Formats: sequence, structure tokens, C-alpha cells
Amino acid sequence: MDKIIVPIDFSEHSEYALQTAAMLAKKNNAEILALHMLEMANNILTDSDNEQQAKAVFFLKLAEQKFEDFLSRDYLKGVKIIPIVKHFKVFSEVSEVAEDHSADLIVMGSHGSSGLSEIFVGSNTEKVVRHSNIPVLVVKQKPESVQVETVVFACDFSDEMVAPYLKARQFFKDSGSDLKLLYVNLPGERFKSSTEMEATVARFLEKADGNVNAINNVHYISDYTVESGVLNFSNIVGADLIAVPTHGRKGIAHFFSGSIGEDIANHSTLPVLTFKI
Repeated sequence: MDKIIVPIDFSEHSEYALQTAAMLAKKNNAEILALHMLEMANNILTDSDNEQQAKAVFFLKLAEQKFEDFLSRDYLKGVKIIPIVKHFKVFSEVSEVAEDHSADLIVMGSHGSSGLSEIFVGSNTEKVVRHSNIPVLVVKQKPESVQVETVVFACDFSDEMVAPYLKARQFFKDSGSDLKLLYVNLPGERFKSSTEMEATVARFLEKADGNVNAINNVHYISDYTVESGVLNFSNIVGADLIAVPTHGRKGIAHFFSGSIGEDIANHSTLPVLTFKI
């Protein structure tokens, strides 16, 4: 990991993201691209009127000063910081910045369980996740450590989950993390017997890994919803992080139909890491 992007809006939760990114940067000898999206009307930026131009300069200087102060935190000492200011609050541009700078990870803060409006549903976090081709780490609390010992990666083990699974496996390859794969068995039409679940997993691992060596690290849980299954299992095993696959611009992956993916991210107190399908 060489480059980490952190969108900054000066909120408490964006500071949590910046602190998390700083810890990751120190651990991986990476640099941070601190991105501030300056919300300013197009007419203020382009208007030829002297008064409007003066307003634009004033707001730009004010934002730059506030940004500079925000990036002077003690926990950033020893970390290479590249400040980037965008003049329009278009969060789809975050993925463009990531691509331009060959970034490896985006870290964003979120209020999480304080409400659907804060994450994924019509939020800036959702827009970033849906446009990003690289993993996005969503954090809800002030980080104590970035040591991740146990990761829960839940999916339905269909063919379209091979790509995000391989990305997740590669992401945690050198971290020493225990990547626990989870299948949530639901009542009704989607219910599968133990034999059916094991056969599905075996086919998946053969396609993804070329073998079934990881089959002993696959876990099964029965619950009424995928969300409950993932959160309950994560609590049982003492997970440090939950990883979820996403379809990007098409929304949450089919496995997380409806609002399940959003609910997992909302109700989980753990960090959530997304991987593009």
C-alpha cells in the first residue's frame, strides 16, 4: 500500500478517517492524499464581476487556511501529506483522483448507526463507494489501532463473488489477518441444506483458488436476515473488520439485495471495507 486518499470535510468523523489513514500510512510507509471538496457555486467561480471574484478568492483562501490547520495534527507527524482541493463538491471525483494518483485505498468517516442519511443511502460515502474501483474503508469511531487480526468476508459464493474475494485475499495477504469466509443461510426459498452449502463453497473455491484448501476457514450461520447473520457472527468471533463486495455504480451486490449492505454498514460498530465486483 503506497497511497491512501482521505476526503476531508472538517467533521469529527473525517478526522477519525484521517487518524486511521495516518496509522496505516506509518505501518505501510505510505503517503496520504488529503482531499477537500470545496462546495462553491459555479457562478461564483466563473463570474467576471469583480465582487464575485473577490468572494471566490476569499472563500478559497479561507478553505485553504482551514485545511492547512486541519492537517497540522500531531498524529500526522512523520507522514507525507499531499493536500488536494477540488472546487466542486462532486464526490464521484474522488475515484478520479484515486485513478490519477494510482491510490490503493480510500478511507472515509461515517456516523454509522446514527441514521441511514449518514452512510450509503444518498450520502457522500455511498457515492464514493459506488464510483470507486479501489477498496473503500468506512470508519465510525476514533481508531485505537489498525491491527486487524480477524476479518469477516461474507458472500453467497456465486461466480460474481470471485473477483472481490480475490481482492480481499490479496489485500490481507501480508497483514497476518485471519480472513474468515461466511455463508449466511436464510429460511424460505434461499434455504440450503448443509450438503448444498458445502458443494456451493467447494465449487467457488475451486474456481477462485484452484483448490479447496481454504474450505476449513469457511463458516456457516443460519439467521433470519443476512445483516443479522453477518453482525452476529462477527460478534461471536470477535472480528476487527467486516468486508463486503459491491457492484459499484450498480449499487450493493446482489447478495446484499435491497438495503442489506447499507444496514450492515449502518449498524456495525466495526469498520467496513468494500471491494468492487
